[in-house]
Amino acid sequence: MIKKRIAILTGAGVSAESGLGTYRDNGGLWDSYDPMEVASIEGWYRNRKLVLDFYNMQRAKLAEARPNEAHRLIAGLEERFVVDVITQNVDNLHERAGSTHVIHLHGEATKIRPENTCTEEDGFSEKYVVDCGYDSVSLGDKAPNGAQYRPHIVFFGEAVPKMERAIDIVSAADTVVIVGTSLQVYPAAGLYRYARPEAGIYIIDPADVPVFDSRIRHIKKVATEGMKEIVDILK
Repeated sequence: MIKKRIAILTGAGVSAESGLGTYRDNGGLWDSYDPMEVASIEGWYRNRKLVLDFYNMQRAKLAEARPNEAHRLIAGLEERFVVDVITQNVDNLHERAGSTHVIHLHGEATKIRPENTCTEEDGFSEKYVVDCGYDSVSLGDKAPNGAQYRPHIVFFGEAVPKMERAIDIVSAADTVVIVGTSLQVYPAAGLYRYARPEAGIYIIDPADVPVFDSRIRHIKKVATEGMKEIVDILK
């Protein structure tokens, strides 16, 4: 029997119940930090130390965080379906919960790379990406090629190299589930539009979502409760 395919698009809301702050909600990270200073390519060139310190802080928080029930329910769907997780999150909680097919559109906080690699010139190769775990990275920490290590993050102002793969996954899915994202960050926010006309589309978010598509069913719950409902629907 051929398993049906599920594409799950996740954002900061799926990790909020693990104690990791969201970005754009009231009280989110961008209320305390200017994203153009700590998460843009221009900010990196202006003040590398500030950006490194910001992601050192994020890694320290991540080291203390644990996957929540939403992460575990998403991973558990692999028992019955082919599940691809496409996440805007830079944490590793999906993997730690057991998901085996995860695409990080915006990079991974626990990884670093030489600042002159993974560019359009080298085809966005991840050959020199290093897993640093939860360790801090300092100004002056150099790669073997002599370049400063930078977070393996897609900064504002940079290309999103894994978008094409994400579009292919959504286009092939029988069901698309969107969890914990406000659908405000493009190009990721437009991914659901690539779903097949007959595909079921669900959005899990306790707040109103500015999306008008007759195919979408909005489950107005937090991620953990919403995923419980999805599991029941997919039985």
